[in-house]
Amino acid sequence: MSLEVFVAEAFGTMLLMLLGTGVVANVALAKTKGNNGGTLMVNFGWGLAVFAGVYVAALSGAHLNFAVTMGIFFSDATEYAAGVDKTFAATMGYLAAQMIGSILGAVLTYLAYKKHFDAEPDPAAKLGVFATGPAIRSYGWNLVTEIIATFVLVLVILSFGYTPTEIGPLAVALLVVGIGASLGGPTGYAINPNRDLGPRIAHALLPIRGKGSSDWAYAWVPVVGPIIGGSLAGLVVQLISFPVPA
Repeated sequence: MSLEVFVAEAFGTMLLMLLGTGVVANVALAKTKGNNGGTLMVNFGWGLAVFAGVYVAALSGAHLNFAVTMGIFFSDATEYAAGVDKTFAATMGYLAAQMIGSILGAVLTYLAYKKHFDAEPDPAAKLGVFATGPAIRSYGWNLVTEIIATFVLVLVILSFGYTPTEIGPLAVALLVVGIGASLGGPTGYAINPNRDLGPRIAHALLPIRGKGSSDWAYAWVPVVGPIIGGSLAGLVVQLISFPVPA
């Protein structure tokens, strides 16, 4: 992986996390203009965050998500992006770029909403900006939800490569909105290890007033679930997708 590809993936992921955690902050934190904007506002915010991040990270293939990287790894693709061979070193390079970008994006959200974090009395609302959490805590079933939702995400993304469409990032953005609306209820749909782990690390490290626990007991679910779901999608897409004539 070249430095240019690494930087593109890191910056794209940073923008994804800034806009994604930013919309959660706008809805969840006290005294914001978007306070109590609702779940659909969050869903559309995350979808548009993906839309923006994909354009910024075009050079890297815009994985922005280690579940997508693992889906490609287990698929029949030979490259992660144009000129980026599918090797162990490249795989780790994508993971590192995504983690750096996700942490930086969360830090920028904190800076943008600093006074609102200070004004918010509920530690759970503050954590919810950075990390996902279940509506009903049941680690096994929460894991199942994340596997299913991420499987859908990565399967459809990989299927785009077999179809002659030209809508590009918009298709992925709408897919994310749809998954959030349909499958986001039980866990808040991380569907991306980096979406949860990087910002959760930022939450643990940042000097957020009255922030409370980072809930590390749950943190493995939105990491393991998406990795499993993305990997399964990479295997399954080979069985069901074939090139469609343009």
